[in-house]
Amino acid sequence: MWEDIVEHIFAATGKALRLSNAQPIGGGCINEAYRLDGDGGSYFAKLNRADKLEMLEAEADGLRDIAATGTIRVPHPVCHGISGNRAYLVLEHIELGGGSPQSETELGRRLAALHAVPQAGFGWRRDNTIGSTPQPNPASDDWVAFLREHRLGFQCRLAKRNGLRLDGTDEMLEQLDGFFTDYEPRPSLLHGDLWSGNMAFVPSGEPVIFDPATYCGDREAEFGLAEMFGGFGSAFWSAYEAEWPLDPGFGKRKLLYRLYHTLNHFNIFGGGYRSAAKGIVGRLLRAL
Repeated sequence: MWEDIVEHIFAATGKALRLSNAQPIGGGCINEAYRLDGDGGSYFAKLNRADKLEMLEAEADGLRDIAATGTIRVPHPVCHGISGNRAYLVLEHIELGGGSPQSETELGRRLAALHAVPQAGFGWRRDNTIGSTPQPNPASDDWVAFLREHRLGFQCRLAKRNGLRLDGTDEMLEQLDGFFTDYEPRPSLLHGDLWSGNMAFVPSGEPVIFDPATYCGDREAEFGLAEMFGGFGSAFWSAYEAEWPLDPGFGKRKLLYRLYHTLNHFNIFGGGYRSAAKGIVGRLLRAL
């Protein structure tokens, strides 16, 4: 397998890599990850089953789309393919270092710049995944309808099949427009799965984001995970809002976006996310 990957790196870059080390890297729960080192440089490789190639291809496309905006750094996709029963995605290896309040300020500024790049509509040019869960991205010019059917409704239906009873979700989805009476989202290119584990800083302090679940949506949807696992401090929020202030209704709508990710975590991991999802649905119904 490594011979196939090394040959593909050479074909993609024109640079020979005499592989001296393939070091496993922990932290991921969907893919296996390795750092590849040799006298031709270093790379980052993700491995999964061969039938997961499309998932890795979509990740590469998401990274390319974010990079094309010129707003925020992402790892450059090098190549992807299948070797035997394994699918692989090879990325640029980026050395990471510690952050600072200045780094968080730059992250907020650059994320706002990413969101401000005009987009034609909601959805994306292909379906992808959020974690290991399918994420449908059909083209739409109606954000509320897209959110109802392809985000919250999709996850609710999947959760029901996985044994989670969520009373009130039909009512909530029917009245979803009530959260958007004074707010009209415009399409923004989103990372889509942004939390503290999917962003970091290089030693110079430049922010980097990775492991995207890219699509075009309401920019507020970017922050559905931001308060679930921490990692975004006051310097980040101040810098983002200095570039593009959030709408006053974000405080209520952010629960919609947190519910999407909470349901997804239930559908992947089960267990403790059950009560969290029920609690968010109750809060949303009370807000309506």
